[in-house]
Amino acid sequence: MSKIAVFFVDGFEEIEGLTVVDLCRRAGIEVSMVSVMESLEVMGAHNIPIRCDMLFDDMEKDAYDMVVLPGGAGHRKLEAHDGLMALVDEYFKNDKYVAAICASPSIFGRRGILQGKKACCFPSFEEHLQGAEVSFESVCVDGKVITSRSMGTSLDFALAIIEALEGAELADKKAKEIVYR
Repeated sequence: MSKIAVFFVDGFEEIEGLTVVDLCRRAGIEVSMVSVMESLEVMGAHNIPIRCDMLFDDMEKDAYDMVVLPGGAGHRKLEAHDGLMALVDEYFKNDKYVAAICASPSIFGRRGILQGKKACCFPSFEEHLQGAEVSFESVCVDGKVITSRSMGTSLDFALAIIEALEGAELADKKAKEIVYR
């Protein structure tokens, strides 16, 4: 079974983070909700509190197949966390999946991850996709880098993650089960 870690900070976009958690768990993917704050309790951008499974310092850093960064105003706090950025760099360097939605693909751009890759992000953040072939599709999968545009593309993003890890057949099955496609 595949394993992913989704990282949460105060100000994360609730739909972007929790849609990934929900659909991936429905698909049988083991999902860890990881707080990069000092508490398991994290407050979303629209004052919806969540409780994460673990703190960043307590996670087994190499145990996952993919790391996922939700967007929202909290993306700046994700980028400011040195340990998380080192982990993202390590996953990319070791040819493991990295995924980001909304404003968070800009983090990949600033870290050099998008060089020569097709990528998308929240409108007006395109200038931060340094080195990328900018796309306006809802989701871009280029090798082991997955990017998506916004909360409105969260289902597509989560299904792309499922497809990357577990195959198109399971992603299509889950989409049908939730009456999406």
